[in-house]
Amino acid sequence: MDITSDIHSRHISRQFNQELEELKTHLMAMGGLVEKQVQEAVEALLEGDSELARRVVDNDRAVNDMQIKIDEECTQVLARRQPAASDLRLVLAVIRAASDLERIGDEASKIARNAGDLIEADNGTRGFVEVRMISEHVRRMVRDALTSFARFDIELALELVHEDEKVDEEYRSAMRSLMTFMMEDARLISPILSLMWILRALERIGDHANNLAEYVVYLVKGLDIRHTDPEDLDEQAITRKD
Repeated sequence: MDITSDIHSRHISRQFNQELEELKTHLMAMGGLVEKQVQEAVEALLEGDSELARRVVDNDRAVNDMQIKIDEECTQVLARRQPAASDLRLVLAVIRAASDLERIGDEASKIARNAGDLIEADNGTRGFVEVRMISEHVRRMVRDALTSFARFDIELALELVHEDEKVDEEYRSAMRSLMTFMMEDARLISPILSLMWILRALERIGDHANNLAEYVVYLVKGLDIRHTDPEDLDEQAITRKD
């Protein structure tokens, strides 16, 4: 459902419509950069590419700059237009989403820094299977979260809320495996700890993707489900057309 065409097109001011669309466009651009950061951070680890890892860390500043720009644009819209109802929800959702995207960028930098340490230490590939599995899952979540925001797709957003539970279980399983590796060989403690930090960062990326999905529900329906257990969500009621 395209809320922009259904609701935001009724403004007398075309400029206001354009400002709202630009907010979405800039958020999607930031999302694209963040998604690339996550992909390249994991790729740097799996391919042993220290130069790529350094580039991911260096690019984190660009993500921060994009968040600052989006926040400034949202502040200007709030001050000049004093939006209400769905327009206000859109601006607030963009502000919140930009914050979560910036944090995903931070987690990508953590992955890249730990990848650099592992590459430098040349400690082999123990635990990379777990990293690859979870990274593919959370990268898909980030991509789908951005898609749901761009399309105001509430059904896709609710699917992501449940996907986060699966990532949490994968994370716990991976941590148990890594603990076993450490107990078997004390020499693996240092590299395994780095891998644990990487897995923790990936799990947090999944959490932030879940947050983006929750903002879509807030934007479309005006419902705040941030502290609602997924099992308690009445999805039929949420997705029902008003």
